[in-house]
Amino acid sequence: MGIDISPMETNLILRNLSKHIELTDDEKEIFCSSLKIKKVKRHQFLGEAGEVSRYQNFVTKGCIRSYYNDENGFEHNVQFAIEDWWIGDMASFLTKKPASLYIEALESSEVLQLDNPAMEELYIRIPKLERFFRILLQNAFIAFEQRIISVISKTAEERYLEFINKYPQLELRLPQIHIASYLGITPEFLSKIRKKILKDSSKNLK
Repeated sequence: MGIDISPMETNLILRNLSKHIELTDDEKEIFCSSLKIKKVKRHQFLGEAGEVSRYQNFVTKGCIRSYYNDENGFEHNVQFAIEDWWIGDMASFLTKKPASLYIEALESSEVLQLDNPAMEELYIRIPKLERFFRILLQNAFIAFEQRIISVISKTAEERYLEFINKYPQLELRLPQIHIASYLGITPEFLSKIRKKILKDSSKNLK
């Protein structure tokens, strides 16, 4: 027997859709009937590199990361997602080729999932959903481009300050090791940056 999706969870994802499109009551019902709910424990995977990514995941509870494992076994965080955010290996999902990313829960989490056949069917039945996911892709591309430029042009301290200003809710929920990996620095160097920022802030208050 499947797990029922609660009204709170459906309301959350419908509010997310409403940021870009407006659905009728019938369309909302069709969309919600296509969703599957998945509960994962801390450190459990929603997807692994080498497997074809079958789902796009909308987080209703918890914190999830996607990361790449390089040839030396080092992890590089690509994305984080908390409540009201989407996450998945989009390249694998769209091309149906093996994924490059691992999708791991950093907290006990719950997600609403859309598989590829369901999404294609929704595009036919509710064409405006294609616009919604196009906007998600556009926003993801813009964020990716900005991140590349930031890595090329800014110091580690500037990148850290940019991160906490852009994602203040993540700063409190992520272990230092994961923030450091996202920024491309060691946890020890991030600790030094934090101490320097704190010291500079104390000086400015005097």
